[in-house]
Amino acid sequence: MCGIAGIVAVSGTPESMRGSVMKMMDAIRHRGPDGEGTWLDPARPVALGHRRLAIIDPEHGKQPMTTEDGRYTIVFNGAIYNYLELRRELIGRGHPLHNYSDTEVLLYAFREWGERCVDRLIGMFAFAIWDRLEQRLFCARDRIGIKPFYYHFDGQKLGFASEIKALFADGSLKAESNSDGLQDYLTFQFCLNEKTLFKGVQKLEPGYHLSAWYEGSQLKIKTSQYWDLQYNIDERHDERYFVDNLAALIEDSVRMHLRSDVPLGAHLSGGLDSSAVVCLASRMLGGEQLKTFTGAFHEGPQFDETGHAKAVSAFAGTDYNEVYIPGSELADLLPKLMHFMDEPLAGPGLIPQYYVSRLAGEQVKVVLGGQGGDELFVGYARYMAAYLEKCLSGAINETANQHRYAVSLESIIPNLSLLKTYQPMLQGLWREGLFASTDQRYFRLIDRSEGMSHLFNPDAFDKGYSPFESYQKIFNREGLHSLVNQMTYFDLKGSLPALLHVEDRTSMAASIESRVPLLDHRIVEFMATIPPNIKFAGGRMKHLFKESVRNAVPQSIFERKDKMGFPTPLTQWTKGVARDFVRDTLLSERARSRGLYNAQSVEKALNSESEFGRVVWGLLCMELWHRNFIDGDLQPGGI
Repeated sequence: MCGIAGIVAVSGTPESMRGSVMKMMDAIRHRGPDGEGTWLDPARPVALGHRRLAIIDPEHGKQPMTTEDGRYTIVFNGAIYNYLELRRELIGRGHPLHNYSDTEVLLYAFREWGERCVDRLIGMFAFAIWDRLEQRLFCARDRIGIKPFYYHFDGQKLGFASEIKALFADGSLKAESNSDGLQDYLTFQFCLNEKTLFKGVQKLEPGYHLSAWYEGSQLKIKTSQYWDLQYNIDERHDERYFVDNLAALIEDSVRMHLRSDVPLGAHLSGGLDSSAVVCLASRMLGGEQLKTFTGAFHEGPQFDETGHAKAVSAFAGTDYNEVYIPGSELADLLPKLMHFMDEPLAGPGLIPQYYVSRLAGEQVKVVLGGQGGDELFVGYARYMAAYLEKCLSGAINETANQHRYAVSLESIIPNLSLLKTYQPMLQGLWREGLFASTDQRYFRLIDRSEGMSHLFNPDAFDKGYSPFESYQKIFNREGLHSLVNQMTYFDLKGSLPALLHVEDRTSMAASIESRVPLLDHRIVEFMATIPPNIKFAGGRMKHLFKESVRNAVPQSIFERKDKMGFPTPLTQWTKGVARDFVRDTLLSERARSRGLYNAQSVEKALNSESEFGRVVWGLLCMELWHRNFIDGDLQPGGI
């Protein structure tokens, strides 16, 4: 786990190239406190930089790393979990591997298989390889988007890095807001496709690679997709088959994710996903006690899962550690977190996630977590809400049996109690547009702009872009077969990368590596083959996953119905201990002068925010983001 940076340019002296890439690495030094390195091509203005967090083969994995013949040089961020298997194969093919680092394995995998090496990788990765012979750069990002990769290209220079702030480090690129990205953020609290909140800065999308090469005196780049999820439905097998094979895949993934040459621990919330990972990991480690890390709040039982986490810890025999998160530190912490985040994506779970990462960083260098379980295994209440409406429409219009993978109203009735605490969501969903098209209805469930749009000056954004149309292209992709696949596919492409962004930034701010074994691409691909009427039979959320880990977790966790999802008492803070900070930030003359906000409407929103509302959070993050990056109030250094 590391930070990478690089430049490929039409012109530039070796001194200027080295100076620029050193500044880029300084901006992301928190990603790699164990060392740094640079490499320059003597024939071209090409520079690669690397900050290292030493996890696998700490003695020999230094980067940038070059093949023995001097042709290929790599900078790599991530972890290749099947590196031992690939290493044996590459040695068998005659490659001179001398150490046990996954970086060397990846480098020689590219030498053997070229661009198709990505098909052989199990892991999380963002890397760049310079080919001195062909004078060509090849970059790739993992299939799910666990590791980040950003770039800027102006026709004369390509700059890339693990974090956006590094692209501004040498002063050649100015931070400016991107109107389309801001509209995405207001709608979803993340950006779709390759967009970021910054003009001229793009992210390499998950499952994509990028190439750069010279044509005479010009520099060219191209991005292309090497992987996307295919829903090739398996009609030949029954539920038992899918449960057994899912269990085997999860166990194999956890086993591979335990490969580490440094101390290792795990996040533990007390929910099913992290509990399953912890219990499996602890069992596999045998006599080695696993350290687990849990966070909670003093604001009430609805914000505290430590009872469940302790039960899992006792069951699995882990070394339990916990931290209670104070709202009194919000004013000091949040501006600094915005600096580490680059973009204020997703919700206030960012705050506890950072505190737990910091706690873990005091004892270990690697943590496992349960991220991705809700998107893969159909675990969000909004999925049930969408299906309830669809089933009602099918029952009323007598169309329920017209679809191959239909879920009937009768079948979901026994599980509707799961929506007991989500009645306000249902009221909002059904207030207007009931029984409209499926894409419009799911959009209503994820659209965060309804409570925010009136707070902004309508002339602040370009009129030619529609977040809904961008969403539609993903949601309505051909070959998804059913509503459950449409919803989970969009979340795999939209909200999950935002959550992984938070996972990456909070762990890297604490200089630890975060691993997410449930997002092994083999598990993701397997779930896509399962018939929707088995995957979401009767609206039973996470049914197959629960059955696959039934014997691994405590019975109390298996039977839990009070899904919490690490809620944060943000509204209590913003109306209490952090009230002055929030109001001073959002109602300041500085905020008013941007021309973005309607100050009167913002003040009303501050007073009327519901307990788990996200309006104030979205506003606060946007203003702090503007201050940090657009205004230049950078927050370098650690927290």
